[in-house]
This record gives sequence, structure tokens and C-alpha cells, in this order.
Amino acid sequence: MTTERREPDRNADERTMLEGWLDYHRRTLALKCEGLTDDQLRTASVPPSELSLMGLVRHMAEVERSWFRRVLTGEDAGPIYYSEADRDGEFHLTEADTWQEAYATWQAEIDAARRNAAGFALDDLSRAPGRAGGEPFSLRWIHTHMIEEYARHNGHADLIRERLDGTTGD
Repeated sequence: MTTERREPDRNADERTMLEGWLDYHRRTLALKCEGLTDDQLRTASVPPSELSLMGLVRHMAEVERSWFRRVLTGEDAGPIYYSEADRDGEFHLTEADTWQEAYATWQAEIDAARRNAAGFALDDLSRAPGRAGGEPFSLRWIHTHMIEEYARHNGHADLIRERLDGTTGD
């Protein structure tokens, strides 16, 4: 698998720009994981942190699910990796956890996010309030938040990848 990535058109309309930057950051995370073994992808960054590339991908699957399914459409989509007993379950990896499963789950959530977002205009409000019953969110806000979320975690992914095999770059 070789991930293709390019910045959005500099003269795109707002929606195309937001979706383009979100996809750019999704692909950046995939690039940071390319060419590594499951063991490397499960390797924690620096003890005592449990942060790993596979954990970040699983976390982003949860984040995509939360914002684009639970909040935007009001879908009753339960957690994938975490539970009430283990609120950070996506980061608690075992030898049984594989890149193939984590990547497929993440991509399925991205596909669902794209389908769900396609049914909303940028100014449309989410069907569920999110964040402990507060105000609903516009799709514009959700897209912007997701870009921020990926950008922050891609910074983590940069450092983890460099620690694993010395690979650097954006």
C-alpha cells in the first residue's frame, strides 16, 4: 500500500477546502504508519506513555465514529475499542491487535464519515449535541475540529515514527 497525498486546491470553495485538508491529514497519519510491522506499530513512544502509531489509528477511528456518527447524525454507534471500564482502550494494545484490523476499522469509519457528511450543508447543525448535552455543532465546526485533531496527532506520529526507524518528514 502506498498512500497518495496532496494538498487541496488553493482556490477551492470552502467545503472542498475543508474536506481536502481533512483528507490530507488522514493520509498523513496513514503515511506515518506505512512500511512498519505490527510490532513496530504497537511500540509505545516513550515509557510510561502507551501512545503508539496503532493506538493513534484506533483512536482516530473512535473520533471519526464519535463526531460523524454519534454527534452529526445522532446514530447510536457504541465504542469500538474503549469501554466504561477502560476509557483509553484504543491505546491498550495486545499482541492480538493487528494493523490490518485497525486500518480496516479506521477506513470504514472514514467512509461512514464521508457518507454522513455528504447529507449536510456546512451550516447544518448536528442531530445530537455532543459534549455532555451541550449545543449542537455545525458540520463546518466538526470539519475544523477534525482537522485540528488529526494535525495534533500527526505531530505525535512524527515523533513516534522517528523514534522507531529514523524516518522524518511531513
